[in-house]
Amino acid sequence: MAAKEIIRMTNIVKRFYIGQPNELEILHGIDLTVREGEFVAVVGESGSGKSTLMNIIGALDRPTEGSYILDGTDISTLGDKALSHIRCTKIGFVFQTFNLIPRTSALKNVALPMMYAGRGGAERTKRAKALLESVGMGERMSHKPNELSGGQKQRVAIARAMANDPSIILADEPTGALDSKTGRLVMDLFHELHEKHGKTIVLITHSPQLASECERIITISDGQIVGEREGGGRRAAV
Repeated sequence: MAAKEIIRMTNIVKRFYIGQPNELEILHGIDLTVREGEFVAVVGESGSGKSTLMNIIGALDRPTEGSYILDGTDISTLGDKALSHIRCTKIGFVFQTFNLIPRTSALKNVALPMMYAGRGGAERTKRAKALLESVGMGERMSHKPNELSGGQKQRVAIARAMANDPSIILADEPTGALDSKTGRLVMDLFHELHEKHGKTIVLITHSPQLASECERIITISDGQIVGEREGGGRRAAV
C-alpha cells in the first residue's frame, strides 16, 4: 500500500508585482506530489524558481493560483496565524545561512520553536539537550553561533528543525556554505533522519551530485518541472 500524500500541489502559479507594468510570473503551473517518508530533491539552476517553490512548500509564501494541500490541509484557506502554526509544528526548516539567533546559545536556539508551540520550559530544555546530543553538539550547547564553525551551526539548525517533531524537513541548499567533508556529515544526518526517524525530506539544491543521493529527483527550469526520475538513494560523495 502506497504511503499517503503529504504534499500535493496542483497548477501552482506565482506572480509578483501583480497588476503593475513589471508584473513577473516565476512559477508557471507546478504539479508536485510528495508521499510521506520520501526523500525528494528539487534541483535547478539559480533563477529556476526553486526558491520560490520552496517558500510555497514551507508556507512562507502563498501561490497566486493553484491548490496546495499539506498533510490534508488546504493551505489556501488558512489565515496568517494558522499558517504560522503549520510552519512551527509540521515543517522543520534548514537553510544554507543557518538562520540562528546570534546572541543566544545553541540550546536556546533549539528550544525556541518549542516555546512558540507552547511547550513548558523544562520539557523544552530536556528535548533541546537530547536533540543537540543526537547531532553531536552536546558539548557545544552553551556556545553562541559566532563561537561555532559552519558545520556546527548547521548541526544546531538541524536539531532546531527537529524541535517540534515535524512531519517534513525542508532543506534549502543545506551544504552550500560548507566544505565537502562537513557537507558529508550534514548529508549523513539527513539520511539518518530519513532512515531511522522516517522523516519526509525535501532537499532544494543546485547540485546534481547531492540530488543523486535522494530517492526521487525533480528538475525545475524556468518556473516549470521539466523532469522527474529516481535517484540512487545512497550516500555518494558530496
